[in-house]
Amino acid sequence: MLNISDYDITADRGFLTPHDMDKVTLPEDFAPILRAGKHLSDYITAGRVQVFLDQLPEIDMDKHLPHLDDAQLRMLMVHYSFIVQSYVWGEEGNVPLKLPRNIAVPYCKLADKIGQYPLLPYTAYTLDNWGKLDQDGPIECENIWVIQNFIDGQDENWFIMIHIEIEAKAGPALATIPSVIDAVKSKDMGGVVAGLAKIRDAWEHINPVFDKMPDKCDPYMYYNRVRPYIHGWKGNPAMPEGLIYEGVDKYDGKPQSFRGQTGSQSSIVPTMDAFLGIEHDNDPLREYLDELHEYRPPRHRKFIEDVRENSELRKFVQASGNPELTMLYNEIIGHVQRFRTRHLEYAANYINKQARGADGNPVDVGTGGTPFMKYLKKHRDESVNHLLPIPESNGNGHNGEKVA
Repeated sequence: MLNISDYDITADRGFLTPHDMDKVTLPEDFAPILRAGKHLSDYITAGRVQVFLDQLPEIDMDKHLPHLDDAQLRMLMVHYSFIVQSYVWGEEGNVPLKLPRNIAVPYCKLADKIGQYPLLPYTAYTLDNWGKLDQDGPIECENIWVIQNFIDGQDENWFIMIHIEIEAKAGPALATIPSVIDAVKSKDMGGVVAGLAKIRDAWEHINPVFDKMPDKCDPYMYYNRVRPYIHGWKGNPAMPEGLIYEGVDKYDGKPQSFRGQTGSQSSIVPTMDAFLGIEHDNDPLREYLDELHEYRPPRHRKFIEDVRENSELRKFVQASGNPELTMLYNEIIGHVQRFRTRHLEYAANYINKQARGADGNPVDVGTGGTPFMKYLKKHRDESVNHLLPIPESNGNGHNGEKVA
């Protein structure tokens, strides 16, 4: 059986960090980085982000990286990532051609150590960027807070918090997938049904959380006060050549183009696609999907790949001739399709329908540099196309067993 702990996944937190990040402490050498992170809102408001961040010391990462634990590495990635994004996007109309070496050199070494690209990833924006108000309470919007942000407003925090709660609610579903894969292989109909019921029940808690997005995150505020800072430098009209990472040897002074943070970097839906056997057509939009996969944390990528390689669920359901099992499978696909539909609706209202802002914040290109409306519509439709016809019912399940 696949062991979720091998993939940095837990049943109560899903893909969220297993660490209590608000309790993480860092060596004193990083105090200037923490202060800069705390004051990003002030720097952005003053319109002098680059002036202040140019003064940061170039931290000797070779000295520190061997001695930092996993939680400390993640916490540093959170703060440095927000600093990098602020340097690039924090002064409207003044997009730099290069990231200065005092930030670029330590940041790239940190990103290499973690196994991610050197710009704000979904991991640092969401998965590792929260704490609980009541340590004994649940991971829900009403009991979490955002550790690092850009301008520290309700709309920005709520946008991140909704994603955090969704990730937590997905934990039980993710934790159940390995047992269902094994039940399929051993032809244990009861185990498959019980597992799919747990996954369906988890999705019944996920989608209502996503529905809460408009409660405290206004479309206008999102587009103008949240979204501008999370773009990447690939597919963005303000940075057609990308960004130079000054002093980073492996890039040899050449501009680099990386895709920005996006909810599509979440591993929940791709895991469900792999588990359910949902395939996406091999076309240019599929290439975006495959490329975004590389922006996930290494162990999360591996989980998706291993689930895809091992899951024979769809074939099992098709071969069962069992109407109740087929309906249960279709229910889960319906939940995934509903999630994708809601994502598409939000993309239209929060981005596509907004008045175009600066060149770096286009209404027709996602923060990941993708043509997001086509991308989201395509994957929503492909989910629906995988619904299975319900076999004719005779009141009995597989091998004569009644399916609950």
